[in-house]
Amino acid sequence: MGWAALSELVPLYPLYALLFLDTGLSDAQLSLLFAAWSLTALLAEVPAGLLADMWSRRGSLVLGGCLQAAAFALWTALPSFGAFLAGFVIWGVGGACTSGAAEALVHDGLADVGAAESFARVNGAMTAAELLVQVPTALAATGLYALGGYRLVGWVSVLACLAAAALALRFPEPRPAGEPEEGSLRTGLVLAVRRPALLVAVVAVALVGGLDGMEEFFPVLAVERGVPPAAVPAAVLAVALAGAAGAALGGRVDRPRAGTLAVLLAASGAGLLLIRGAPPGVALALLAAAYGLYLAVLVAAEAELQRRISGPYRATVTSVAGAGTELASLLVFLAWAVDGIFAVALLVLAVAPVVVGGLGAGAQRWPAARARRR
Repeated sequence: MGWAALSELVPLYPLYALLFLDTGLSDAQLSLLFAAWSLTALLAEVPAGLLADMWSRRGSLVLGGCLQAAAFALWTALPSFGAFLAGFVIWGVGGACTSGAAEALVHDGLADVGAAESFARVNGAMTAAELLVQVPTALAATGLYALGGYRLVGWVSVLACLAAAALALRFPEPRPAGEPEEGSLRTGLVLAVRRPALLVAVVAVALVGGLDGMEEFFPVLAVERGVPPAAVPAAVLAVALAGAAGAALGGRVDRPRAGTLAVLLAASGAGLLLIRGAPPGVALALLAAAYGLYLAVLVAAEAELQRRISGPYRATVTSVAGAGTELASLLVFLAWAVDGIFAVALLVLAVAPVVVGGLGAGAQRWPAARARRR
């Protein structure tokens, strides 16, 4: 949890969009930057997961932190469109290095001490820590910017990323069951989808995870519902705190039924549907409740996926789901473009039945013996 919190304690996070605008970038350039970031993450996700399995999951976390630090150093030293573009590519690769590796390392570390069933609780606590740390991050960003502007914020962010990388060096790295076959990305992908129960879980987690793209629109939604601009950061923070509570609670439920998770996700979608037309206070409460329910489902779904994986390609399989999440998030962006929060709510409701099909379709685990065979 300490690493999860420290890796998010980056004061540049709440300010980098403003940095781009103050540097003089146009809306088209901003869109290009975010597109390059998403595309890089999508392309690097699965190869980075395989690298973690074949080389070192702990090393992948360290590498990811160092790459992120390099990206922010480039932005701070040479603020320009070219530097921002290069930084997003570097950051995209760095993020891919940590996504699948982190869950795989935590799960196998717990399994190594006979506590694999604690993964949901630990993963939920890590997700909650990442959200709760937004409070000190916002305060740090405000104070550092007042003292030294974007340069001070940027260099402190570089140090924060390096500190998280240094902390990752202290993680134990248990040996996963079986040995990955060197140089075989195809083998990792085939093993990721060979087992039907595993494949449907990957699809379910990807679709549920993609719904988190709604978070990008929370500030816009707050303004649309009449929240004063000066109060938007506090409103968004309140929603994040509700999400942290939901993630923590979702991790503490012992293997909830897929039907229960589907009902919770449907309730989240229903809450989002009611936001349109609600007064600001009620809309904020509905959004907070919906996001909390959603993150509870996501944490439980991620835990079920880890239960169905065994063998040496855990990070690779997790990264396949991560790549699917990147693609699924595009559906959220499209839904928002079509009809705002109403269309996003309908998308959440549409994904709810997938939870039943994907997480309720047998709990067979992927045999380690098969994972070792070409």
